[in-house]
Amino acid sequence: MDPYDYPRTWEADVVLIDGGTVHLRPITPDDGERLLAFHGRLSERTRYFRFFGPYPRMPKRDVERFTTVDHADRVAFVALLGDDIVAVGRYDRLGGGDSAEVAFVVQDEHQGRGLGSILLEHLAAAARERGLSRFTAEVLAENGQMVRVFRDAGYKVSRAFEEGVLHLEFDIDPTEESVAVARAREQAAEARSVHNLLHPRSVAVIGASTDPTKIGHAVLVNLLEGVFHGPVYPVNAEHRSVRGVRAYPSVLDIPDDVDLAVVAVPAAGVDEVMDACLAKGVKALVVVTSGFGETGPGGLSAERRLAAEARAHGMRVVGPNALGVLNTEPSVRLNATLAPRLPGRGRTGFFCQSGALGTAILAAAAERGLGLSTFVSAGNRADVSGNDMLQYWETDPATDVVLLYLESFGNPRKFARLARRLGRTKPIVAVKSGRHAVSPALAATGVQVDESSVQALFEQAGVIRVESLAQLFDTALLLAHQPLPAGPRVSVVGNSTAIGLLAADTALAQGLELAGAPVDVGAQAGPEVFAKAVQDALANPDTDALVVVFVPPLAVPGAAFARALRDVAGTKPIVSTFLAVEGVPDELAVPGPDGAPGRGSVPSYPSPERAVLALARATRYARWRSAPQGHFVRPDGIDAEAAQALVESLALAEEQRVDDETAVRLLACYGVEVVPFRVVSSAEEAVAAARALGFPVALKSVDERLRHRTDLVGVRLDLTGEDAVRSAYEMLAEVSERADVYVQRMAPKGISCVVGLQDDPSFGTLVSFGLSGLVSDLLGDRAYRAVPLTETDARALVRAPKAAPLLAGYRGGESADLPALEELVLRLAALAEDLPEVRELALEPVLASAAGAFVTSARLTLGPPPSRHDTGPRRLRSPGGAR
Repeated sequence: MDPYDYPRTWEADVVLIDGGTVHLRPITPDDGERLLAFHGRLSERTRYFRFFGPYPRMPKRDVERFTTVDHADRVAFVALLGDDIVAVGRYDRLGGGDSAEVAFVVQDEHQGRGLGSILLEHLAAAARERGLSRFTAEVLAENGQMVRVFRDAGYKVSRAFEEGVLHLEFDIDPTEESVAVARAREQAAEARSVHNLLHPRSVAVIGASTDPTKIGHAVLVNLLEGVFHGPVYPVNAEHRSVRGVRAYPSVLDIPDDVDLAVVAVPAAGVDEVMDACLAKGVKALVVVTSGFGETGPGGLSAERRLAAEARAHGMRVVGPNALGVLNTEPSVRLNATLAPRLPGRGRTGFFCQSGALGTAILAAAAERGLGLSTFVSAGNRADVSGNDMLQYWETDPATDVVLLYLESFGNPRKFARLARRLGRTKPIVAVKSGRHAVSPALAATGVQVDESSVQALFEQAGVIRVESLAQLFDTALLLAHQPLPAGPRVSVVGNSTAIGLLAADTALAQGLELAGAPVDVGAQAGPEVFAKAVQDALANPDTDALVVVFVPPLAVPGAAFARALRDVAGTKPIVSTFLAVEGVPDELAVPGPDGAPGRGSVPSYPSPERAVLALARATRYARWRSAPQGHFVRPDGIDAEAAQALVESLALAEEQRVDDETAVRLLACYGVEVVPFRVVSSAEEAVAAARALGFPVALKSVDERLRHRTDLVGVRLDLTGEDAVRSAYEMLAEVSERADVYVQRMAPKGISCVVGLQDDPSFGTLVSFGLSGLVSDLLGDRAYRAVPLTETDARALVRAPKAAPLLAGYRGGESADLPALEELVLRLAALAEDLPEVRELALEPVLASAAGAFVTSARLTLGPPPSRHDTGPRRLRSPGGAR
């Protein structure tokens, strides 16, 4: 095999434990000089551990042997930092079998950064692709660090000890533990990389201008006026100082280390700036410069080069075309943005893509009294993305609520996984723009996902989806300042019957329940009476949340009522319409850090409808969060190997609809039985088939357009005799003008459903469920969930369509076997996980009754498997690609 010919998917940028990055790729003969230099940098002890003896110099024949591999039976990966190799891992197949010996070595200065575990993950993935199933390793007993790499990887490792050498063996198929270990390491590494970005010890502003109209000037001023707790270095080749701070001609001239560089030079000059930052050892870049991916293919190419070069040298990048980053932590006070004011300190993290919108978002947060912990506006997201921020906020002790303004997705599958995990402890509120229209610039900077996929993703992950920034802030104000509702029961207290009834009507329309009739204390009631009514409502055990509606009287200042409300607030959430104020007025605020409104503050809304809508969203989220998470379930009776062999035997070169026999065989591998049928081409064949299947039978046209018509022109049901079968055959053959007709055993009568799989090339596979029929099709009454599914997901899916109550004995009808439908859903989910070649599958109709769920027809489309962005070993997305 050509030593330069390897799968390009084997190349990857990876994040290490300390937040730095390296580039991983297969070794090639061109790496000879790099390998010699790497070997020369190893300590004697490290060489001894790797080669079991002195090995001061690597002979030419060994260099050639180590760098020339076939990428099949002999595979080796190098980890590169810049142009230098810092780690090497390899495997060699043993005796032509399914086992290989694995070994790796890491340069002393880079040991302890997680390179060993990353090499093991990527080698195992490559080995599985090449048909290997087991690794062996020989490790000196005193090499405890290497033993821990194998021990802590999550595989079941067997050991044998002989003459000071440990012989280790383990299967390399992913286990639940190995996947959990890899994802925990991924979270820790990516969170650390963002932590480094948001906690720099020093900042350089490259392009810091003396012209107040230039963005470089604005960034510098904002850093200084935000009182960043560290040195700020303006970089300006033409002036000795900017804003009274000494300036440097180049970042290379700065005498101290630089953790973060904000780049505000024209796009044409960014490459030169990048070279200087790499040489300086800058750890992170924020590129506010525009003129990259949003301008077209040329700009996108430059953007990808920028991100790739940065990662290869251990650097993370925010942007380009970004507003910047900020951190309100008192020990940091970082405002590396174009926004003129550092927001108040709070416990809400905010991520958005749009730089232009970012300034408005920060201003709106300040106006409403919503304090922030951290904020990132990532622009084109060449590197750092919303998924990185979810990883960071999951373990950030300063953040309780996460807000997202998303224009596109980088890696939707990974987003779903991370959001689902984070949402169990911290609420996520998201605006997803581009629902109805997508700009060409936006299409170039992310993955566009079908709307049904987005909705399924958010519902499954517990993300609170809102339609506008106003709704985002309405919901965030409640979540940031008040506890979650324990249930859906709401009390309404106020001094206006009309406004109280409006709040109650809105609550009922949103699926909330009233704990009692709205309480009106009267327009003339004083603060004490008002406070007593609020206290009584909160003390009511039937109250889960309280809505306070207040119209200020003429005689008593409204501030007195506000303070009375704030002072009696307790452990149940309160929303209010107070003093026509939007946000948290001073009178309703409980001071938090830096004087910003803190926990216990009562949010106010300009209308009772907006207050109740925010409460309803929080209630639905609380219900999702308290519900059982479920477990990823794989039903019994699945033969995945037979299914894979069947698909491989088709040698798919392009998408194609498979025949009925293949569809039935593939479904049978997953325990999904289609009601027995035959295809016949004459009346006598139809009669013979009916006898073989057993009466009663149904005859159906092979033409789907006729078969699914509402007037059933293409179907004849409940045929109990031979004459009826002959007559039905003649009629169907005449209508369809085709001789072929289906003869199928009659299934028990039931409610007609449709269950299916649909593939989104960026997101993965969705399982869909709905009731068949013209009305359901017209209204789009389908529910979706993304694979993999838990049993909780399956249960929710079959109950999600608006028409689903028909399955549960609506108006005295007999209830269908819902567990049978849930099992069918889980079997399809397992099929989708195992076989990415399945591009579309529709089971229609599925007849659901008390007797079970009976599949009467299946349409299956297979094709070459698409790439899966959240599978395999840890990696960053390709710059400008899915992440």
